[in-house]
Amino acid sequence: MSYITTTDGTEIYYTEHGEGQPVLFSHGWPLSSDAWQKELKVFADAGYRAIAHDRRGHGRSSKTYTGNDMDTYASDLAQLVEALDLRDLVVVGHSTGGGEVVRYAAQHAAGRVVKVVTAGAVPPIMLKSETNPYGTPIEALNDIRDGVLNDRSQFYKDLAEPFFGANRPGANVSQGAKDDFWRQGMLVNLAAAYDCVKAFSETDFTEDLKALTVPIMIAHGDDDQIVPIKAAAEKTIDLVKDGRLVTYPGAPHGIFGAYQKSLTADILAFIAE
Repeated sequence: MSYITTTDGTEIYYTEHGEGQPVLFSHGWPLSSDAWQKELKVFADAGYRAIAHDRRGHGRSSKTYTGNDMDTYASDLAQLVEALDLRDLVVVGHSTGGGEVVRYAAQHAAGRVVKVVTAGAVPPIMLKSETNPYGTPIEALNDIRDGVLNDRSQFYKDLAEPFFGANRPGANVSQGAKDDFWRQGMLVNLAAAYDCVKAFSETDFTEDLKALTVPIMIAHGDDDQIVPIKAAAEKTIDLVKDGRLVTYPGAPHGIFGAYQKSLTADILAFIAE
């Protein structure tokens, strides 16, 4: 197992496959690098060096009480990139990971990043407000915190349904996919899972998006029940200098099935351009 140790002593786990131009994947909440297992193989098979890490508090990384905020997540990612000396780098982030890679690319990349990809990502800001009417109300976010605090095991089982769109008529989501969501969620220590809710929902990435100078592919399912497309991707595209919005009709928040196949093909094509 491979780790780096950050400046505050946190151990960050990472895994990698293949050789070639590096593509680094950042996972969503409450998942881990395991969420990218298929992509790691597919991208390595396609001739890339595919890398994914477990965010602090998640998966096999240190079970942290402190530093569970977006600035620290981006700093951790920067330290991983520097430790591996990654250049000509493509960063791919899902959900919370989309915020992480955007902040990293805007504030820490120092010329290392050549392209950014987000999928179902939280930027510009997830929290509902007068200027973000399609966002998530604070009451719903408090319900997430309550669920994590009081019965996280059942909460993750329940959350898997809208996460993958399994609650939609005709949905074809395996029990295995939902079980694996629960498994990964249970690896997050409670303090990190709880604090990350504020990190992914209340961090404002507006200036980060404006600061990006590299091309960004903004992917989003138009039936995303976790991060509504109107509050996220449809606002993000108006803030970036060189962006491409790719919408997936009927696709949920979770990357699975037909959505996963289409998204993977589109990312590979975007990188190859």
